[in-house]
Amino acid sequence: MKIISNPLELKEYLKDIDKSVGFVPTMGALHEGHLSLIKKARKENELVVVSIFVNPTQFLKGEDLDKYPRKDEADKKICLLAGVDVLFFPHKKDIYGDDEAKIEAPNVRGYVLEGATRVGHFSGVLTVVMKLLNIVSPTRAYFGKKDAQQLNLIGLMVKQFFMSVEIVAVDTLRESDGLAMSSRNIYLSSEQRVEALKISLSLQKAFGMVNQNILDVSKIKEQMRTVLEPLEVSYVEVLNRDFAPIESIELKNSIILVEAKVGDTRLLDNIWL
Repeated sequence: MKIISNPLELKEYLKDIDKSVGFVPTMGALHEGHLSLIKKARKENELVVVSIFVNPTQFLKGEDLDKYPRKDEADKKICLLAGVDVLFFPHKKDIYGDDEAKIEAPNVRGYVLEGATRVGHFSGVLTVVMKLLNIVSPTRAYFGKKDAQQLNLIGLMVKQFFMSVEIVAVDTLRESDGLAMSSRNIYLSSEQRVEALKISLSLQKAFGMVNQNILDVSKIKEQMRTVLEPLEVSYVEVLNRDFAPIESIELKNSIILVEAKVGDTRLLDNIWL
């Protein structure tokens, strides 16, 4: 496995490689969820590039940038064992300059749900993803469905900027108790871990209602909020896959999304119907 920190060195290394390239951008602290992205990229491409970069522009003032889990040596070993060909490991100075051009999140989709309380977050996400995609120029880039709003906005950016990359959505992996895998789960105490299960349980409740042909969105959201008590809920929302509000579940075209805080830890989850 080749480890590269400099963006221009990586571009130079990849420019003459006549192979399909699968790219998995991460912020490190790799877990089985990340491995599922890497395995899919490995299966579908001749060469796999993984990046590890804790992107400062997507953290707002007072958020957990300085505390964000970093496991650099463990991550390198995981990538090596997973068959990654190139690990891109840049520093902030490699990615950002003093006077930066930025990508702005869409005025509507970028400022609802998670974007409503984290104003500017998705502009930071899209800016770094644009940079990384331009550096790697992959055939395909892999993102998890757990971050559904991020996934939607990245797909929109790629479409609207006429970028030549296929965005591949990968199903969420869960712990044995149902908790969606996340690097932030390590923040949870044993008691908070139990409380966090209310998030996945609320989605299970919604799924059960849909299976009983209860498709009214207002009824589903009401029942989910009951399951989530007493967590601090940022939102419970049901949208179609274009991220437009709906009043009734549209099978094979709906996403049910939850964001809640457990202690000081913000957790996201969803199900795609």
